[in-house]
Amino acid sequence: MATSEAPSTPSNFIRQIIDKDLDSGKHSNIVTRFPPEPNGYLHVGHAKSICLNFGIAQSYQGVCNLRFDDTNPEKENPEYIESIRNDVEWLGFQWPGEPKFASNYFDQLHGYAIELIKAGKAYVCELTPDEARQYRGNLKEPGKDSPYRNRSVEENLDLFDRMKNGEFEEGKMVLRAKIDMASPNMNMRDPIIYRIRFAEHHQTGDKWCVYPMYDFTHPISDALEGITHSLCTLEFEDHRPLYDWLLDNISIECHPQQIEFARLQLNYTVTSKRKLKQLVDEGHVTAWNDPRMPTISGMRRRGYTPAAIRRFCDSIGVAKANSTVDVAMLEAAIRDDLNDNAPRAMCVLNPLKITIQNYPEGQVEQLSAPLHPQKEMGERTLPFTREVFIDKDDFREEANKKFKRLVLGKEVRLRNAYVIRADEVIKDADGEITEIICTHDPDTLGKNPEDGRKVKGVIHWVSATESLPAEVRLYDRLFLDENPDGNKEKSFLELINPEALTVVKTARVEPSVAEGQPEQGYQFEREGYFCIDSKDSQPDQLVLNKTIGLRDTWAKIGD
Repeated sequence: MATSEAPSTPSNFIRQIIDKDLDSGKHSNIVTRFPPEPNGYLHVGHAKSICLNFGIAQSYQGVCNLRFDDTNPEKENPEYIESIRNDVEWLGFQWPGEPKFASNYFDQLHGYAIELIKAGKAYVCELTPDEARQYRGNLKEPGKDSPYRNRSVEENLDLFDRMKNGEFEEGKMVLRAKIDMASPNMNMRDPIIYRIRFAEHHQTGDKWCVYPMYDFTHPISDALEGITHSLCTLEFEDHRPLYDWLLDNISIECHPQQIEFARLQLNYTVTSKRKLKQLVDEGHVTAWNDPRMPTISGMRRRGYTPAAIRRFCDSIGVAKANSTVDVAMLEAAIRDDLNDNAPRAMCVLNPLKITIQNYPEGQVEQLSAPLHPQKEMGERTLPFTREVFIDKDDFREEANKKFKRLVLGKEVRLRNAYVIRADEVIKDADGEITEIICTHDPDTLGKNPEDGRKVKGVIHWVSATESLPAEVRLYDRLFLDENPDGNKEKSFLELINPEALTVVKTARVEPSVAEGQPEQGYQFEREGYFCIDSKDSQPDQLVLNKTIGLRDTWAKIGD
């Protein structure tokens, strides 16, 4: 019997069902699937489903198929297909062979539709959409039979064939399953299983002008692929009776078990594909992979790692009831991952020039600093020169004892370098500080002052002449409201955080950053975690994205 691979993998009700099925001999091999519709980019909610489906298959030495449920040619796009493939692979998962498409099964699906017609369990209906709604009833009143419900098998076969051949205009007729118009489950009131669409399909071209509905395609595709456990989010719970009815009423041997689990809902986040597309189409963000977006590609570009996302998905568990997860849990996961694995570097966002008057002019001293304080990642070289930049916020002409940075007349240590003292301030005509004249203690490189005086403050810096210019994009949460989808008084667009992106064009970074690859993450000491932008950064013009701060600043706002 195949068993769950690691005791560290938390159990859940789905794994308990699978364990029972394996113990009873119902299944010997586990097959799952991840079936996205290619009508947009995947988001963080999909990440949970990916990790669940592929993770279970891995745990039980089974397989998980990547299948595109491409039943709606009008909303699907090859760009989305490619992005979905990339996202799943980037998260660390593989599937057997080539990805599967529901469109690969259009011939079989058409055959099963004919089988239902011949069995008297499907019929061609000509009700208009408005009439169909009236006949359908509501949650309190049963529906009424369509006047076309009792057509003969021969007439239904003829009409469905003519639908397939393009003899009728869109909306003129549909094929419906004949189930129960009085069912308390609205999904069982003779649902549409085929409709006419004169649209070219990205996989099948113009071969078809009738396309199967998702609820018809999904269970049959699962069965054709030998899926053992079809894992869906809770909104499909009411669709399960239809899933089972279809498989029970066609000549197919495999009958997967549909199991529903709670979808991932994050606060301060919108995951509706329609709304995410609206953000893109209306220019509120630059693209689906904008680092402000909760898409997997946007998170990747912002510097989130596959390991952090997988760890987050494991930590929130698998539940039977919907609830909202605090986005701070996701942010903590990436912060923990980057703290352990990101190399260190220094970046000055708001440079203030310091001239060390007792340091030789023109000299470039190559200092050595660890890439990580606790891990053996090696060393990086820091060029030290007479002129350096510190951050403007790290200097005060006067300050109290709590200010542990550079103060006029006092000392501070430059990280991995010397102790310096601020001797003089130079200002422009407007009274703005433009330069600080300092002296350094040449005997303090890597050691404390020999006379025993204590220097408590340590600040980051870069060489003024050897550092590199960079554009730094400071990202924050896209929405100010904890529930942007649930505000009844304002559109979610009105709740966008105007400070979700701040662009700093004056930043300077140490030279080692130029050696990094796109998406390489760094901890910029005392600033936060950043990565090299995968789209806009160039060797001669670095663009860096802020992934997350060193601390949860939103927690302080909420206090």
